[in-house]
Amino acid sequence: MNDIVVGMGEALWDVLPEGKKLGGAPANFAYHVSQFGLDSRVVSAVGEDALGAEILDNFSRKGVKYLIDTVPYPTGTVQVEIDQAGVPQYEIKENVAWDNIPYTERLENLARQTKAVCFGSLAQRNVVSRETINRFLDAMPEDEGRLVVFDVNLRQGFYNKEILCHSMKRCNILKINDEELVTVSRLFGYPGIDLQDKCWILLGKYNLKMLILTCGINGSYVFTPGNVSFQPTPKVEVADTVGAGDSFTATFISSLLKGKSVTEAHELAVAVSAYVCTQNGAMPVLPEEYLR
Repeated sequence: MNDIVVGMGEALWDVLPEGKKLGGAPANFAYHVSQFGLDSRVVSAVGEDALGAEILDNFSRKGVKYLIDTVPYPTGTVQVEIDQAGVPQYEIKENVAWDNIPYTERLENLARQTKAVCFGSLAQRNVVSRETINRFLDAMPEDEGRLVVFDVNLRQGFYNKEILCHSMKRCNILKINDEELVTVSRLFGYPGIDLQDKCWILLGKYNLKMLILTCGINGSYVFTPGNVSFQPTPKVEVADTVGAGDSFTATFISSLLKGKSVTEAHELAVAVSAYVCTQNGAMPVLPEEYLR
């Protein structure tokens, strides 16, 4: 049964002004996928410390399945400051547990059962986790229906052209926001054209099934060969935007795996991510109306 959905990379504590909250894009993704009733896993690493034990305990209490190794590095933390618009600014600690995710026999067995995986650029800043992610992708079944999502997720300076280019070659769904697209375009040498044209170039160059472009309050797009879906962003009272993009990705992928069309998946993803913006932290329980 190749039907597991994996979020792979950083699992950490977001240290927010009101206290620490469980975070990390792959963890957020896997948590929301599980809310839609799919079999999901968080793949990461934590330290041999109280913060690491607390992460595992949190996942267990939330009912989130995981394959998380304990390694001799500190558990990851991120200092998060929220600006007046509710937008987070991050200070991400380096050389931590999730930089050192080991490739194990258990992980290889999981890869062989995986239908969809989401990974980003941040967890590839260190060679250990970068090689583990690539070996995991190699071990996944060569299934026509498999979904390999690269959620660009540029943070601080923890990326380079080589990692971005290689990751785009490995994925079949690219998710990127408007600011990241500007940065990527500058790196790749086509800065002077509009956002949509840049998306068409990336879709064709990397032979992608889909490219998801989110533009904050200016809506979002899903590009597929020969077609584009646009959805406006609902106006909501924003508590914070932490994890909103991850909930979008999780909802979109879950919907596709349940047989929804791109447009249906896109509509629901927009609604769910808007709801997450009205809640504090990245992992709120979603209302039943979305999960149906």
